[in-house]
Amino acid sequence: MDLSSVPTVAPSVLSADFSDIRSALLLCENADVSWLHLDVMDGHFVPNLSFGAKMVADIRKRTRLFLDTHLMTVEPERLVPSFLDAGADAVTFHLEACVHAHRLLEEIKKRGASAGISIVPSTPVSALEPLLPFVDLVLIMTVNPGFGGQKMIPECLDKVSRLREIREGRGFSFRLAVDGGINESTVDEAARAGAEILVMGSAFFEAPDPGSVVNAVRSRYSRAARSDPGHSSAAATAAALGRR
Repeated sequence: MDLSSVPTVAPSVLSADFSDIRSALLLCENADVSWLHLDVMDGHFVPNLSFGAKMVADIRKRTRLFLDTHLMTVEPERLVPSFLDAGADAVTFHLEACVHAHRLLEEIKKRGASAGISIVPSTPVSALEPLLPFVDLVLIMTVNPGFGGQKMIPECLDKVSRLREIREGRGFSFRLAVDGGINESTVDEAARAGAEILVMGSAFFEAPDPGSVVNAVRSRYSRAARSDPGHSSAAATAAALGRR
């Protein structure tokens, strides 16, 4: 399979039924996805509260999916160890919430996990540039974080395109993820921008047939990616990391 034209779809458990997480995991596995996105909200960095490390630990016991944990919290450095102990495969935190971001990235990687960093719509790519040599994943928020079911802010995809250019120009190997308003109607734009990991919440869990949605998204992504002459070489760089 050509990894340069097939995205990683990561359903966001935030949109699942918390009273029946086991069924949500089965839904993901039956839809042939390999990642699960775990949105951790603290009620401070974003308005809502979601769950803590125990939820991640309980999910870890019940699935082999790659657990992609996204900390939308203040002081992420205080929380990262507990989520790594819980079994997170990747931990992404917000640049806006952490003073010593380089130190935290290195600590995550020392524990054997993938280290990611995220920015909200109001933060420019330039704020991230000093950290790009040290990250495994960059998550661009395409909505203002804190609530599911929002419409994508398409201008945020310009950041993905810019990061793709920087990655190619400087030989980096981080992967590019987008989170917010990703569905069958917006995946073409995300693919052309260069996103390789697509976080999907309500579009997945509220669908009558999530597996069909995943197939449709992958198909549309592949067509859009093939139509973009700059996509294949850029995505090939990220594909070297594998589609875990």
